[in-house]
Amino acid sequence: MDMYTITRQFADSWMLLFLFAFFVSTILWVFRPGSTKEYRDTASSIFRNEDAPAHDDTEEART
Repeated sequence: MDMYTITRQFADSWMLLFLFAFFVSTILWVFRPGSTKEYRDTASSIFRNEDAPAHDDTEEART
């Protein structure tokens, strides 16, 4: 067999199975229990400093 046929068969079988499993595991990771707080915090981060400039925490960490 030539290289094209071997890679085509691999892509049609095992790589398809691997990518499907990766997709399902990614979906399960995103919708896992307990992740709601993390995603709500991330979604609202752009509104955190709406009225005032962002606070620089690096100076507080040094003292």
